[in-house]
Amino acid sequence: MKLLRYRVDGEIRPGLLDNAGAVRDLSAHVPDFTGAQLGDETLSRLAALDPLQLPLAAAAPELAPCVGQVGKLLCIGLNYTDHAEEMGMALPEHPILFLKATSSISGANDDVVLPRGSVATDWEVELGAVIGTKAKYVAEEEALNHVAGYCVVNDVSERDFQTKLAGQWTKGKSCDTFGPVGPWLVTRDEVEDPQKLWLTCDVNGTRRQTGSTSRMVFSVAQIISHLSQLMTLHPGDVIATGTPPGVGMGIKPEPVYLNPGDVMRLEIEGLGVQTQHVRADAQ
Repeated sequence: MKLLRYRVDGEIRPGLLDNAGAVRDLSAHVPDFTGAQLGDETLSRLAALDPLQLPLAAAAPELAPCVGQVGKLLCIGLNYTDHAEEMGMALPEHPILFLKATSSISGANDDVVLPRGSVATDWEVELGAVIGTKAKYVAEEEALNHVAGYCVVNDVSERDFQTKLAGQWTKGKSCDTFGPVGPWLVTRDEVEDPQKLWLTCDVNGTRRQTGSTSRMVFSVAQIISHLSQLMTLHPGDVIATGTPPGVGMGIKPEPVYLNPGDVMRLEIEGLGVQTQHVRADAQ
């Protein structure tokens, strides 16, 4: 299933994308898609529904983040061998972890807003894994059973904030709108192998990132198992699993960063497309 959340008259409703690409309203069957609705029992019940018997949403509804009330947005750094190479950094011995503030989360096609003082905002297409059942001290071979599904994440990053303001990467990762999630959550039964997915990111029509999750240093299962040894992963937590090469910071001879008016298009095989316009903060 491709599960989503969409906006109608100031409220958010749960929906499902049918095989024809139309959005079907699920509000009679589930109140929302937060952690409480992502367990196997609920997903099985929704999978038994006939999408054609569900009411149609308005044409081309505005998409909200595909998961609501996210408790933790956990991100893994330098997790692609070829991305580490372009950054001139050694491969990590353990998954590098940082967090983005959950207030950065936005819809897949919402504008990305450059904060005041931004001169080095960058793009990062990433595979997102959404936790469906509580995970603590999970073995690697059991880790994927705790995943509700997968989605596209854009780990938008202000590199000057990240590297020059002292402290943690979180400063450059957590600006408002810097965490587009969606367009939909593809349940794990539809993703045969999360380590065999292609990712791309285009900026203003130019292909900047191309990669495969097969080039991850740590697999999704390894990441979940590792994190679960350190903290409890709760339903609705989102893990962004790293980005392939082609980020603006790595472009030679000079980095290329986002400006107002730019357009990003991110896609992961089978998981959908995000399109974001970039604008300056008007406040």
